Amino acid sequence: MTEPQGPRPASYVAEPGAAKRQVWYELASGLTGLALALFMWGHMVLVGSILTGARGFDWLASSLEEYYIAQPTVAVVLALFIIHAVMAARKVPAQLKERKMIADLGRDLKTFGKGYPGNARGDERFQPHLESLLWIWQIRTGMIILVLGSFHLLLLGFDVLGAGLYGLHDGVGIEAVRSLARVQGGLWMLYAVLLLCVEFHASIGMYRLAIKWGVGSRLGRPTLHRIEKVLLWFFLGLGIVVLAVLAGVLAPPLEFLL
Repeated sequence: MTEPQGPRPASYVAEPGAAKRQVWYELASGLTGLALALFMWGHMVLVGSILTGARGFDWLASSLEEYYIAQPTVAVVLALFIIHAVMAARKVPAQLKERKMIADLGRDLKTFGKGYPGNARGDERFQPHLESLLWIWQIRTGMIILVLGSFHLLLLGFDVLGAGLYGLHDGVGIEAVRSLARVQGGLWMLYAVLLLCVEFHASIGMYRLAIKWGVGSRLGRPTLHRIEKVLLWFFLGLGIVVLAVLAGVLAPPLEFLL
């Protein structure tokens, strides 16, 4: 079957180099997303030092600052965060009409799993499309992270880079007493939402990145999806325990080690 002859619409003609630019955009989005996901998992482990009590938390934080690891890390992560947000924003619906279409699509996909009149309930042809649902929720969590994550990075950056400036606060850098006071002062609600969104966004992002670029293709999607679930629930569970300690709900369970 031959392609129909005749002039193509102007919208069909691709701008020279547009496809190549899109590949570079995808690479930038994927690599920054990968770096941020790995950082967030490492960050969770570092913040988890609060499980050993204020002494262990302060020792680790002061060590990272003393050897000038924390300062450049904050600057690099902030740069990666901005680049990833800009690259990923290309796929985020900008208009209210487009956002409504995404919301309708997500609702319809959920409805498919319930079956339709005349079809047996649970008919696999009407099951929600996993990849589409993951993409929709990745967009939703990403928009929340953009707001809450920016606030957290600025707060953390002030502690690390602006410690002691202008006499605004005593001490240097990140300290357990200050972090505990902030979380227990009401920020635990913000961090609870941010934790949920970050862990979901990171694990789903890694899964979709592996699918997109063929990494782990021998494992297959079901196996990659199981790995994604393990990562999600492990770091989400660890984050909940850490947040509970920071909020004063739970005593540091490993404080006896120090």
